[in-house]
Amino acid sequence: MRYTYRLDNLCCASCAANIEIAVNKIDGVESAKVAFMTTRLTLEADESRIDSIEPKISKCIRKIEPHIKMRRA
Repeated sequence: MRYTYRLDNLCCASCAANIEIAVNKIDGVESAKVAFMTTRLTLEADESRIDSIEPKISKCIRKIEPHIKMRRA
């Protein structure tokens, strides 16, 4: 299933690329794409596992840029 998140305070393309790489490595994520211009993270993941995947995504984002807030779009 496809999920879209808003990445508030995403400030550079390098951070967007690093977040995309990190999220794609999370078990259960089939694919992830970060669009810097729209500050959106779009991912394909198993619907039954999304509740356990979302905290892992947030943790990855905080490691890269602690000030970025993730919320469902």
